[in-house]
Amino acid sequence: MFLQIFKSKIHRATVTQADLNYMGSITIDEALMEAANLLAGERVQIVNNNNGERLETYVIRGERGSGVVCLNGAAARRVQVGDTVIIISYAYMDVEQAKNYKPTLVFPDENNRLEDNKYYQVDTATNTEYN
Repeated sequence: MFLQIFKSKIHRATVTQADLNYMGSITIDEALMEAANLLAGERVQIVNNNNGERLETYVIRGERGSGVVCLNGAAARRVQVGDTVIIISYAYMDVEQAKNYKPTLVFPDENNRLEDNKYYQVDTATNTEYN
C-alpha cells in the first residue's frame, strides 16, 4: 500500500506576479525550488493565506535569485500580487518509508529570498526540526 505524504513546503511566500495569459502553472525561483526539493513539472498545492483559496498546479523553474512566485493561467484569478501563499508538495511512499520520512520546510523572507538556516527537515512524529 502507498500513502500520499507531505513532502515539502515553501511557507508564506509572497506572490510577485499573476499572469492570466500564460498557460497554467506556478513559476518559482530556482533557489526556492532546490531548498524545498521541488522539481520542474512537479504537482503542488497552493494555499492562499489572504483569501483561503486552495488550488493545484505544476511547477515551472524561475530565474535563480529573482524571488519570483508567479501564478499563471487560470490560477492567476485566485491570487493578487502581494498575497501570501503556502506551496505544498506530496509524495507517494510505502508505509515503512512514510514512518521515517522527514519533510522539508522552507521559510523565505518577504522578498522570497532565503536567509541562512531558514529551511529545515522535520520529524513529523516528534515535531523536531533539523537543519
